[in-house]
Amino acid sequence: MAKVIGYGEIKGEVTLVLSEAEAKALDAVVGYGAASFLKVFYQHLGKAYLEPHERGLKSLFESVRTGEGSVSSFLQRIHNARDVFSGKKNAYEPPQYEAPVAEATQ
Repeated sequence: MAKVIGYGEIKGEVTLVLSEAEAKALDAVVGYGAASFLKVFYQHLGKAYLEPHERGLKSLFESVRTGEGSVSSFLQRIHNARDVFSGKKNAYEPPQYEAPVAEATQ
């Protein structure tokens, strides 16, 4: 006889669009690290509101600070693009090769 199993999932995702100034502010806040941020937050504002969301906060801090898609990485790319646009930096920097060292002959 056939067996029917029901399965359901509710998933929510939020896309957050930040200005450059807001991204810099977020990057600065998470720069302290989740542990330091939570310590000070709990000291001054208590645990009642944020403690239930501590795991999500730690995940948010990690996402903002690490990886190719991090806010820090994106802000660095903006900074580099401005340097290229203003002529302070070349858009392409060829790799530097060391001249081969001639072996001593005996």
